[in-house]
Amino acid sequence: MIAAERRRIADLLDSLTPAQLDTPSLCGAWTVREVAGHLVSPLVVSPWRVLPLVLRSGFNLHAANARLASQVARRPAGELAAALRTHAEHPFRPPVVGFFGQLTDVQVHGQDIRRPLGLPADLDPLRLRTSLDFLTGGRAVGFVDRRRVAGLRFEATDLGWAAGEGPVVRGTGEALLLTLTGRRVALPELDGDGAAVLAGRWPG
Repeated sequence: MIAAERRRIADLLDSLTPAQLDTPSLCGAWTVREVAGHLVSPLVVSPWRVLPLVLRSGFNLHAANARLASQVARRPAGELAAALRTHAEHPFRPPVVGFFGQLTDVQVHGQDIRRPLGLPADLDPLRLRTSLDFLTGGRAVGFVDRRRVAGLRFEATDLGWAAGEGPVVRGTGEALLLTLTGRRVALPELDGDGAAVLAGRWPG
């Protein structure tokens, strides 16, 4: 599943113009190109090269990750796409969240790219369900704000999927994927008694 998603991102990158690659993504301050750099970096950068970045970032892993993504993103887009294809089967397994976290990371970042560019989601239903199970299963450390989603039931209208107990938050699987991982852009697409509760838990 992870390999298929990496190849899918590679095809997407090959289709983008320079202006699209420099478009702000849904992922913080990253451009589309920098999101691609983030996805490629664990596949092509030795862990020994990451350590100096961690030290320069004051042991802030998120800051080190952002630095690394920015560095890798300087490569031509075609090279980033080629790296995703060449290393599609790379067994990178992040600590704690493992392969389910990696699958979810690739799918979410794919939407971080596609949404701002107005491109269709085109997510595979089985892979999407797998990530939704992961996000609502209590093991998605760093992906989900547990306090924000506590006591709610999530239902995907296009997948026949549901998880949790409480007021219902209902929407497409893609909208739930983005909302569960902190992208508020999909909040207006959700309904059910729990949608307002969820929106009220968002800062600001």
